[in-house]
Amino acid sequence: MVVYSYINQNKINMNYPKIFVPIAMAVLIMSCAFSQSGNNGADYDHSKNPYYSHTDNKPLTVTDAQWKKILPPGVYHIAREQGTERAFTGKYWDNHDKGTYYCAICGHPLYSSAAKFESGTGWPSFFQPLTPGSVLVHKDDDGMRDEVQCPRCHSHLGHVFDDGPKPTGLRYCMDGDVLDFEKGK
Repeated sequence: MVVYSYINQNKINMNYPKIFVPIAMAVLIMSCAFSQSGNNGADYDHSKNPYYSHTDNKPLTVTDAQWKKILPPGVYHIAREQGTERAFTGKYWDNHDKGTYYCAICGHPLYSSAAKFESGTGWPSFFQPLTPGSVLVHKDDDGMRDEVQCPRCHSHLGHVFDDGPKPTGLRYCMDGDVLDFEKGK
């Protein structure tokens, strides 16, 4: 009886890694997913950013090292390292207020809420910028997509696709954590 109990116990112990590994992996994946969720610091204190302005739209020449000192890590990652937030987690994907969207890095005006639409993607989407010069569009480094940048600070904002609504047929798919919003009429 003692031998039988010992063998059964060892079989259970031998199965322990088979059960433990999948559980540990699930916990690890979930913790990583939640740590990368939205609002990566886009509500940071702009008073510590000497370049932030809604009225001064002169192009900036600020190094990435300087931006790294000013911006929260999540915002820096999106804006300066062409990162992205997970869908349905960032700021403004579900915002329906009227107003103006600005670059959260430098304050440059980008989009009107009148051009925002429900794309179903989980990111704020617009069919056109506030003015033709409100954003810069160029090919990503890999040449596969059209990247959208702020023309003032050259921060990464998102991408533009040709599957949007009329009148432009474009979808400016933005990372909400690099946008600011000011309510208006």
